[in-house]
Amino acid sequence: MTARHRTSPSLIAIALALPLASCMSSKSQAFKLSFLPATPAQAEITIDEPPKLDSHLYANETPELVQRALTPAPAAPGADEYIFKAEARFDAGKKLYQQNDLAGARREFDAAIGILLGAPQSLMDRPRLERRLDQMADTIYRYDLEGLGAGETRDQVVYEKSPLDDILQLTFPTDPKLAPKVKEEIDATASQLPLEQNDAVLSYIHYFSTDRGHKALVAGLRRAGRYRPMIQHILDEEGLPQELIYLAQAESGFLPRAKSCKQAVGMWQFVKFRGIQYGLNQTSTSDDRMDPERATRAAARHLHDLYATFGDWYLAMAAYNCGPNCVSHAVERTGFADFWELSRLNVLPKQTANYVPLILAMTIMAKNPKDYDLDALEADEPLAYDSLAMEAPTQLALVADALDRPLSEIQDLNPALIKPLAPAGYQVRVPKGTAALVASTLETIPASHRANWRVHRVLPGETLESIARRFAMPVSSLTAANHKLAQAEAGDMLVIPSAYSQRTAPRQAASTTHRRATHRASSRPSVATYKRASLESKRRASAN
Repeated sequence: MTARHRTSPSLIAIALALPLASCMSSKSQAFKLSFLPATPAQAEITIDEPPKLDSHLYANETPELVQRALTPAPAAPGADEYIFKAEARFDAGKKLYQQNDLAGARREFDAAIGILLGAPQSLMDRPRLERRLDQMADTIYRYDLEGLGAGETRDQVVYEKSPLDDILQLTFPTDPKLAPKVKEEIDATASQLPLEQNDAVLSYIHYFSTDRGHKALVAGLRRAGRYRPMIQHILDEEGLPQELIYLAQAESGFLPRAKSCKQAVGMWQFVKFRGIQYGLNQTSTSDDRMDPERATRAAARHLHDLYATFGDWYLAMAAYNCGPNCVSHAVERTGFADFWELSRLNVLPKQTANYVPLILAMTIMAKNPKDYDLDALEADEPLAYDSLAMEAPTQLALVADALDRPLSEIQDLNPALIKPLAPAGYQVRVPKGTAALVASTLETIPASHRANWRVHRVLPGETLESIARRFAMPVSSLTAANHKLAQAEAGDMLVIPSAYSQRTAPRQAASTTHRRATHRASSRPSVATYKRASLESKRRASAN
């Protein structure tokens, strides 16, 4: 047998064993199954149909946890809420003031201020709230002066002394440490007016860095806010350096009714003949030198002419202070057309020699506010007003009545009026947006009576009888002046005839105890002072 046909014994054994193993496996499986219970017959499975549910059963329900997560947190009160509450107390105070309840008026006014002062510093619209706080505090302060015992309504103009007037007569030490700092500031400062560093300038920077000097500087810069947009506009129109605004601070501290010992008047300190030269009229009823806008225009034109004469801003400013003839004579005597040389040779008045360095010092400091603790200064809001021509002589108190504003507020908008009486044709300035209301009120009074008649807005609960008693006049006179009016409703504007226009009768009848209480109240710090102190303390607390 060949190798190809030879069969291995092992393969034969495996082949024989396979059927045997299969047989044994079948028998063993049958043996095991014989001991198990019989398999039950498979039951037919039936599933009951679930109950039908409303597909919208939970459509309007949200799980409690999700609902809590989605519910917005209650909104924190905004400025509007604080202002609304304060306005309510402020209006209540005005009504009490008009009813001659001075103690109640002060209580409501203080509460109004307290609401605004209590507003959180974190309010997003905090600046708007603070602006309303400024306005409200100023109005309350005016009421305080006029009726709460601290002063009387002014029938004649009250001139004010410039807070910087005396400073120009003095000299101050120089801090040598300031020189390198000021030089760096000048190098980094953009200015249309040439800036210079020397001992005279440094001495005034040193003075304005002291407590006393800093207060004077801050007071002027704060008042400057009222007029800055107007002054900047006029300086730009006349082609002058914007830094000349600080000339007004040196002259008057931005006081429209400032008056010097040399009889220079107004924010830009014009003497009589110079004012007339530049169109500032002076009559028995008004003086344009005290009108900020007219005086600013005249000052800008005068400075323009002085620069055209001398060709140098320092000499032009010196001539503004002491007169162009004084500077011309000094130049002719010495042959120097240089301010610093003229100052060194003592050929200029001492006040003039200090005048230019003082303006430069204020300019440098104002342009570098962070270096001189001026960056947090809150300037006054710019004055905004409309103008209304008077058809006949009109007392400003009538305008104040129409607007329900303190008389001093109207007087401050019209500082050029020497008396609280606007002549026919005069452009009276009133708060922005109120000209139509004033005009309509004036139409209710004959033109011949606007110099002495008044108006009164009826308060809730008032009747013709109570109003007549208040002004110590017969009811018949009141009704006759108001076209036989049968009854008065809150908000009505009633005409008060001249013979009864004074509102002093209730106060004259006040008891001695009430007058003493009013006097004690007047000795308290003004609301405006309290407001500024409170805001300053809050700022310091937040900074810490």
